[in-house]
Amino acid sequence: MKEDTILLAGIEDKIHQCLERDMVTNSVFLDMRQMTLAEGLCRQQKGLRYSFYGGYEDAERRVAVFLPDYAELAEYHPLALLRITQNGYRTLSHRDYLGSLMGLGIKREMIGDILVRENGADIVIIRDMEDFLLYHYEKAGRTSLKAEILSVAEIIVPESRFEEKRDSVASLRLDNLIASAFSLSRGRAAAAIEGGLVFVNGLQIEKTDRQIKEGDKLVLRGKGKILLREVGSVTKKNRRSVVFHKYL
Repeated sequence: MKEDTILLAGIEDKIHQCLERDMVTNSVFLDMRQMTLAEGLCRQQKGLRYSFYGGYEDAERRVAVFLPDYAELAEYHPLALLRITQNGYRTLSHRDYLGSLMGLGIKREMIGDILVRENGADIVIIRDMEDFLLYHYEKAGRTSLKAEILSVAEIIVPESRFEEKRDSVASLRLDNLIASAFSLSRGRAAAAIEGGLVFVNGLQIEKTDRQIKEGDKLVLRGKGKILLREVGSVTKKNRRSVVFHKYL
């Protein structure tokens, strides 16, 4: 895809700047599929120090940060937090915030996760956008907004809601777990994996026999996200008992 070629060319340029000029560089925000592409490129660069960072542990959109030997991510990351407080009676949705940001001419790649709460939202941004958003992001539709810039360390992450599912699987292969977690046949699960729709801990995986371990997070695009919360003992039928948390 042309977009992927352009994206990887930009990332490669940032890698070379880091290695040749001994400076911290970063990409734009990447989704899970783009992170997989970037990871493949980064692994080809011997000695490259890099990290995918989105401001908090479970961030879905992240920037790739390239670090010289002297730099540590905690001190040199390029992100800031835009905290929005709304002045209105209707609680704004993720779509409301994203749409109003796009209305300012901002590209999606400059905005990270948008964490919505009843009276506002925390929006992860690239630090270069601070001044523009602080002075121009005043409304979402007819709702007035108050913006302030904070450290990403102050982000308010909504409490996760999930439902628990217990099952048993023949093995801890990825296709078995996707089939069980999302109530699919093993054939449909395998097709989804081979079609690039499945992500393990944020990276696209296309091998059906990938072994999954307790604590791994699995995403089936269009269906949702689950955590393999617990791997239990082998049952009398020689199957492995498992517990999933499916995020709501």
